[in-house]
Amino acid sequence: MEILHTDKAPAAIGPYSQAIETGGLIFASGQLGLIPDTGALAHSMAAQTVQALENVISVLKAAGLTLNHVVKTTCYLKSMEDFSLFNEIYAQYFKDHKPARSCFAVAQLPKDALVEIEVIAAR
Repeated sequence: MEILHTDKAPAAIGPYSQAIETGGLIFASGQLGLIPDTGALAHSMAAQTVQALENVISVLKAAGLTLNHVVKTTCYLKSMEDFSLFNEIYAQYFKDHKPARSCFAVAQLPKDALVEIEVIAAR
């Protein structure tokens, strides 16, 4: 196993890695809409979704991969009322390549975030 890390995405806020690679698969930890330079959450659901996806892109880039390598995403929303807005933004990032996906509403996310996105990618 290889631990992957980049300063272009927020550092882990607990005892875990940004991503782990094993057997040609990259398991990226969930990314919040945290701005890497400041550690602050982006200000709205839309902004947090964009930032979370940009953070995913940064983690994948550290492994030499892109969103086209993603085979599965798991998305956590604080409220399913944001589902349509989330899908609009998500679809802008996954235009041609549509990985398998699960999406859940959860009671609370770290730092009281509105969205968290984790991915599994393949080389």
